[in-house]
Amino acid sequence: MRLLILLTFLLTFSSYAQDSFSSEDYNVSRNDLETNIFKKDTTANALVIYEYGNSYINKNTFFLNFEYKQKLKILKRDGFEKATIKIYLYNSNKKKEKVTDIYAETQNLVDGKVVRTKLNKDQIFTERYNANYTLVKFTMPNVQEGSVITYRYEMESPFIYKYKGWEFQDDIPKIHSEYHTSIPAIYEYNIKLVGQLPLVKNETGRKNRCIEGGNGTYADCFTADYVMNNIPAFVEEDYMTTRDNYLSKIDYELRIIRYFDGTVDNITKTWETADKELKTDENIGRQLNKNVASNVTIADSILSETNLLKRAKGIYKYVQNNFTWNERYGIYNESSVKELTREKSGSVAEINILLHNLLEEYDIEVSPVLMSTRGNGLPTKIYPVISDFNYLIVQAKINNKTYLLDATDEYLSFGELPFRCLNQYGRKLDFKKGSEWIDIAPKKVSTIVYKAELSVNEDELIEGQLHASSSGYHAIPLKKAYFSNKQDYVNYFNEKNSNIEVIDHSTKTKEKSEFIFDEDFEIEYSPEAVGDNIYINPFIFNFFKENPFKLQERTYPIDFGYKDAYLYNLTLELNDLYEVVEMPESKTFNLPNNTGQVNFISKTENNQVKIYLKINFSKAIYEQEYYSYLKDFMSNVVDIQNNSLIVIKKK
Repeated sequence: MRLLILLTFLLTFSSYAQDSFSSEDYNVSRNDLETNIFKKDTTANALVIYEYGNSYINKNTFFLNFEYKQKLKILKRDGFEKATIKIYLYNSNKKKEKVTDIYAETQNLVDGKVVRTKLNKDQIFTERYNANYTLVKFTMPNVQEGSVITYRYEMESPFIYKYKGWEFQDDIPKIHSEYHTSIPAIYEYNIKLVGQLPLVKNETGRKNRCIEGGNGTYADCFTADYVMNNIPAFVEEDYMTTRDNYLSKIDYELRIIRYFDGTVDNITKTWETADKELKTDENIGRQLNKNVASNVTIADSILSETNLLKRAKGIYKYVQNNFTWNERYGIYNESSVKELTREKSGSVAEINILLHNLLEEYDIEVSPVLMSTRGNGLPTKIYPVISDFNYLIVQAKINNKTYLLDATDEYLSFGELPFRCLNQYGRKLDFKKGSEWIDIAPKKVSTIVYKAELSVNEDELIEGQLHASSSGYHAIPLKKAYFSNKQDYVNYFNEKNSNIEVIDHSTKTKEKSEFIFDEDFEIEYSPEAVGDNIYINPFIFNFFKENPFKLQERTYPIDFGYKDAYLYNLTLELNDLYEVVEMPESKTFNLPNNTGQVNFISKTENNQVKIYLKINFSKAIYEQEYYSYLKDFMSNVVDIQNNSLIVIKKK
C-alpha cells in the first residue's frame, strides 16, 4: 500500500511538474524547457514566464537608469516574432538615451540535454526609427518551438521628466511581472495605474540619503515595488477604443522639481494655469477671438432668423457645406480661421473654431471643448496634459438646451458628433469662469427598423414591400453610400442579397444631414422548396451575422460608443393558399440589471405569419463584468436570425 501511495504521489508530482513553469526568477529551469503548453491560455503562441524591471536615479550622474530582464517561452511557430527584441531610445536636443550590457541567449532541449546559444554582439543592430527615436534591435539565434529565451540590458536616460513607465500587460500572457522604482524626494511625479488587473504587491518604502547634491545637501528616495501575476494576453476585439486606455500599466509624469539650492520648478500645471496659457495661445485662444463674419457670405435669411435654434442650424449647415476637413487632427497645427475662409479647407480645429466664432458673433452662447478621439486615448483627469487632446468641438446652449457640434462632416445632423469623438468626456474652456470637464455622449438612441409586408403567391414567389429606417450612427454610412452614388447603392444591395430582386427603391430622405434615413424597397424572391414543404427565412436582413465576442474573457470594457436598438417586423400573407407546418419558437432574454433585452415573437393570425424581433442596448459602455453575459446575449441573437425558419405547404 505504501508503494502504491508513493507511486501515486510521484506520478501526480511529475504530472504537475510537466505543466508548470518556474516564474520565481530569471533562471531557466528544466520545467521551463519541458513544458510546452500553457493551460490557462492554450491559444498563446508565446509566454512571458518572468519579467523584471528596476528604475532609479544614478547618484553620480543624476541620470535615470533602467534595468530589464525577461524570460520568454516560445510555444508555437507563430510566436517566433517574439524572438525579435526592439528597444526604443529617445533623443532630443543632442541628448539621447543609450543601452548597454545587452546579454541574451536561447536555450533548447535536444535529446534530453540543454543546448545554449548566445547572442553575438554583431547580431545587434541600431537604426533611426524617426526624428525622436533610435531603434536597437536583435533577433534571438536558434529559436525553435519550445525554446526559452532570456535577455537583459541596462538603459541610461538624461530625460528625468520621462521616468520609465511599465507595461504589465502585452499581447501574450505573462505569469510574473515585477517593477521596482526609486525616486529621490526632490522629484515629484504624478503616478497613474491604468487597466483593470489587480496588483498582488504594491509596497512603498524609503531609502535614506540615496542621493547627494553637494555642500552637505542630500535627499531620501521613495521606493516602490509592484508585482502582477497571471496576466492574460491583451487581445483587441470589436467595440473598444485604443488599447492604451485599458492595457494594465504604470505611467509617470514629472510634476515638481525641488532643487538643492531651494528653488522649485512646477512642471505640471494646474488647470487655472493651463487656461491662462490657452487663452493667449496663437492656435486656440487668439483664434477664438477672431471676427470672421466679414470673411464669409451667409444668407440674410439665416442671419435675420429670430428663432435662435434655426439661426444656429443655418450657420452650422453653412460651415458644413462650404468648408472641407483636410483630415488633420490636433489643436496646435498653426491654426488660422482667416486662412480657412480663403482656402475653404482646413484642420478640425480651424473648422470648428470658425463655427464657434460665427455662432458667437450672431448671439449664440458657445464654448470650445478640447477632447481626445477614440483612437487617441482618454485624457487624464488628474492634472492638465494638453498633449492628451487632439480634437476641438463646440458646445452651444440654446433655449436651455445643450448641443455638441462638429462641422467637419456634411452627413452629421445638428447636435451629432462623429463616431471618432465618442470618447466619454472633454474639457470645456471658459476663459472667464475657468474650464471644466463635461460628458460627451449622444443624447439620442441610434436605431435600425425594418418593416416587411410580404405575401406568398400561388407560384410560391414571395413579393411585397420592405420599409427600412435607420437613425443616428446607423444612418451615417447608409447616407454616405446612397448620396455618393444612388445606382451603386441599389446595385450593392442586389449583390449582397443575391437571392432577392429589387424591383424598385426610393427614399424620403432628401438632405445628407438628416438624422433619419428612410428607404422603401419593392422586392421579390423564391424560397427553398423541399417536397411539399416551403422553407422561408423570415429575416431578409440580419442585424448581426456573427457573434463579435469570441474571447474566453475580456479585461476591458465593451464600448459601443452609443446606445442603440433594433426592430424587425414581418407580416407574411399566406392568401388562404398555404398552411403553416412549423414556426420558430418565441424567446425573451435580458442582460443583467435590465441593461439589454431581446424579445422575439413568432405567431400566426388571420392566415398571416407575424415575426417580431426587438433588440435593445440601454448602455453605451458595458463594464468587462458584463462580457460573458453579452457573449451569450449575442449568441442568442445570431441564433435567432440564422436558425429561425417558417415552414409552410399548400393547402
